[in-house]
This record gives sequence, structure tokens and C-alpha cells, in this order.
Amino acid sequence: MRTFVKLGGLTTVEELALVPDGGAAGLVVGVADSPRNLAFEVAAKLAQAVPSGAEVWAVTRDPSAEFVHRVFDELGVDRLEVHGAVPAELEYLETHHIVPTIPLPRPGAGGGAPKLPAPERHPILRFDAPGDTLSLGSPDRPDWEICRGLVEAQPGRKFVLSGGLEATNAGEAIASVRPWGLDVSAGVAGGTGKVDPEKVRAFLAAVASAEGNPA
Repeated sequence: MRTFVKLGGLTTVEELALVPDGGAAGLVVGVADSPRNLAFEVAAKLAQAVPSGAEVWAVTRDPSAEFVHRVFDELGVDRLEVHGAVPAELEYLETHHIVPTIPLPRPGAGGGAPKLPAPERHPILRFDAPGDTLSLGSPDRPDWEICRGLVEAQPGRKFVLSGGLEATNAGEAIASVRPWGLDVSAGVAGGTGKVDPEKVRAFLAAVASAEGNPA
């Protein structure tokens, strides 16, 4: 697939096997109130089990600089997705590999587009609905019109769209926003909150179909 797809909130080796080639596995660390939170030792083992050809993204909230150092030093991840504030006291390479989450208004909520951090600091940005979208993933989506405007204003920059995504609207999201990537979590979860393999397969098939490559 041409569209980057991240599966968020993964907690088992079996779930890692669902990550598509060229995509990413999201591992939550340092977020005690999330049922998908992983101890560092567990996250490190899972990071090593991510299929070759896919990236490993750690996911956290309001980290300290010390925590960021530890994530990159001990987990060996490709990216660190940050919900909330990014600490200022970081090395350039750490900052460059951090993906800030940019909360945008829900559809019809009003409000304009925020000022984005410079691409030389954060080449990849992630759009999501406002509020706590980390604990269990977001069932709500951000305003796609605002998202598309930001994407069109910075051609070539990598934007990942998240919030309220599932197989039934993945194609519409790609057509409407034209993001570099999609990030799905709640939209591929089953009734127990665990990842549902059938929902993942349906989501990936919808992305492939939107790209003109039906599975």
C-alpha cells in the first residue's frame, strides 16, 4: 500500500503479525491509566518482534526529557508519538523522531487551524480529535476540512490522520484529506478492546481499494 498505516495500542505478538508491510506498530508506554499500557520490559520484547519492513512507534503522554531518552535508548523504537507537550530539552535527533499529536476541532465545532511546529523539528505530525484519545483510542474524528487545508498548505510533509477511523470510512478519509498515513486503534478493536484481526483485514482492504488496488 502507498498509504502508511499504523495499528495502535498493540499488546501481543499475535497482534504484531497484523501490522502491514511499510506500516507501524504502536506500543503504549508510560501511560498508567491506559489498559494498553506496557511495562518497558514488555514493550522492549514486543519491539523486537515487530515484522521486518514495519516501524515501531512508542506512544506516550506528556513525557519528561528523561523519559524520552529512556524510550529511545532502551526500546530502540523508530518514532515516539507524543500526546500533549513535547519537552524542550532534547537532542536534535530525538526531536526529529518525535511525532506530536495535534488536536483539531470535531466537525461542526468551530475553531480554526492551529499553528504547526516547524517541519525541520518534526517532519511527521499526527491529527486527532481533542480530549483524551490515548487511553482506548478515539471514536471521534477531527474536522477533515481543517485537516485537508493543513495538508494542502504544506505539500510533501507527512501527516498521519487519526480519530474515528474504521473500514467503512477509510476510503473517504483518504479521498477527503489526502494524508500520508492513517492511524487506527478503536476502529479495529473487538468487544473486549483487543485488536480484531478481521477488522484489521477489512481496514487494510478498504485502504487498498481506495488506492485502486483491491485485495
